[in-house]
Amino acid sequence: MTGALSLSVRVAETVDLAPDIRRIRLVSTAGDPLPLFSGGAHIVVSLPTAQGLIRNPYSLTSCPHDGTAYEICVQRSPSSRGGSAFVHDGLKAGDELDISYPVNLFAMDRRARKHLFIAGGIGITPFLAMMQQLALEGGTFELHYAMRSPDSGAARQDVEARYGAHRVRTYVSAHGRRIALADLLDGQPLGTHLYVCGPARLIDDVLLQAREAGWPDENVHCERFAAPPSGKPFLLDLARSGHRIEVGAHQSALEAIEAAGLEAPHLCRGGACGQCETAVVSCDGALEHHDHFLSPDERESGRKFMICISRIAGERLVLDL
Repeated sequence: MTGALSLSVRVAETVDLAPDIRRIRLVSTAGDPLPLFSGGAHIVVSLPTAQGLIRNPYSLTSCPHDGTAYEICVQRSPSSRGGSAFVHDGLKAGDELDISYPVNLFAMDRRARKHLFIAGGIGITPFLAMMQQLALEGGTFELHYAMRSPDSGAARQDVEARYGAHRVRTYVSAHGRRIALADLLDGQPLGTHLYVCGPARLIDDVLLQAREAGWPDENVHCERFAAPPSGKPFLLDLARSGHRIEVGAHQSALEAIEAAGLEAPHLCRGGACGQCETAVVSCDGALEHHDHFLSPDERESGRKFMICISRIAGERLVLDL
């Protein structure tokens, strides 16, 4: 099993961008520059909540070329396991945290002649860094940003003022404005790459319409982050290391492994990257797949399991770890 190096940071500032969205500015506790990154990258933040240590991934929203600080935006989730609630209610300037080094699983394709961004709600976050990078480098981009109400769009006014109406379009569903996807996707120049992030319904709709409009698969990119779902506790046996661990109702298998002082491969912690794919030795119930990585055939085979987000409907799972 392998782990990842971490960085020690201090909260320099917290700012409420919307009623349920908070921006956090992080600086190195040692005063050193933080590693540079590319637009679309994320970090995993270790949050010392009352429920225990929770590690959540958040997109970096600050300028990729500026190592003086990292910024993330966190939306309070009504179904929070404690992470987003802690950020909104417990985190304050001066607090110290551990974060991972930046990882980019949603990188821009630099061969693109144009970058077309479609964001829904908090799905704007990866595009904030992407647009800053492209603006500095002279890249061509366009953002279409959908939100429920005018005050629910994080950084809406900022991106409109910074990049102008010719590059930013906003759509407020409460005002009856929605993205005309068919027209938007049909009218793009050759060499455009499409990126979408936001609610699953938006992502699925964009991917479907892009496919129907004839977009090449390699020109379409999406990012999905999901929190591990709750469920019935179960026993997890690690066949190679010989450890037996109980996975709690509000824990993922990965979190239970980490709580036991062990390490396992992972990157996104949201069922998207495939890094934590693990072979199943045996299971006394059905596997409950919640990832966005395994194919339908792989899920049906019962031989693979994503420890960061999936569960079982049974008492005991044995993995090749």
